[in-house]
Amino acid sequence: MNNTFFTHPLADVHTKNIGRESKIWQFSVVLPNAIIGDNCNICSHVFIENDVVIGNNVTIKNGVQLWDGLRVADNVFIGPNVTFTNDKFPRSKQYPEQFPKISIDKNSSIGAGATILPNIRIGEYAMVGAGAVVTKDVPPYAVMAGNPAKIIRYLDVSNDSYKE
Repeated sequence: MNNTFFTHPLADVHTKNIGRESKIWQFSVVLPNAIIGDNCNICSHVFIENDVVIGNNVTIKNGVQLWDGLRVADNVFIGPNVTFTNDKFPRSKQYPEQFPKISIDKNSSIGAGATILPNIRIGEYAMVGAGAVVTKDVPPYAVMAGNPAKIIRYLDVSNDSYKE
C-alpha cells in the first residue's frame, strides 16, 4: 500500500495500511492495525477497529462502526448507520477470548440502519434491506428484509437483475 490516498484533516487515522485512491472523511477514526483496500470511500463519522480488513472499491457510509473480526470483501456497499455486533452476550468490562467473525462477501450491499449479529456471513451479491436484523447467514444473491431478516427473493443472475 502506498500514500496516494486522501484523509480529511479532521479524521483521526492511525493505520498506514490504506490503498491507492481511498478516501477517509472527517470525524472518522481508524485504528493502527486496520487494513483498507484501494479505491474505498470511508464517509464521515466511521470508526474502524484494529482487526478489520476492508477490500477494494468498498463504500462505507456515515455513522458505521466496524468492530474487531469484521472482513469486508471487494465492491461492498455498507449503508448509513449499519450496526455490526461482535459479542452476542456483552457485559461491561467482560470480553470474550476471541471476537466472532463477520464476513461480508464480494459485491454485496447492506441497507441503511441494518443490524448484523456476530458469526454471520453475507454471501456474494446478497442484499440486506434497510432496517433488517440479520440473525443468520445470508446466501449468495439473496435479498433479506425484516426483523428477524428473512429471504424475500433471490436476484436473477441470468438477466443481470443483480445490478438492480
